[in-house]
Amino acid sequence: MVQDTVADGATGDADACCTPLGDVDADAMAIDLQVLSAMGNDTRYELLRRIANADDGVCVCDLEAAVGVSQSAVSQALSRLYAAGLVTRRKEGSWRYYEPTETTVALLETLDDLRGTHE
Repeated sequence: MVQDTVADGATGDADACCTPLGDVDADAMAIDLQVLSAMGNDTRYELLRRIANADDGVCVCDLEAAVGVSQSAVSQALSRLYAAGLVTRRKEGSWRYYEPTETTVALLETLDDLRGTHE
């Protein structure tokens, strides 16, 4: 039996404090990390907030003007948010409109609650 010395000098059974940890669902973790990674960029997060705060779908051209980055950067950011399941998109003519998913609304409300605000 292996013994450890505890901070106060007492000895104890090393196995006594070590209990097996539960498994981690690798697929769920990968999805969670994709969502968190998609939100973890200033431009993408700002786009997500602006989309969530809009009454109806937001056009790419309006987002480009609001965040002050190129149309290409906005399109790339929106594609990442879409791939992560944080926005939906619909096409009307040559324009694409983006709306938040229920997941996005829940995540942003949780962040607001953590900060003690609700926009």
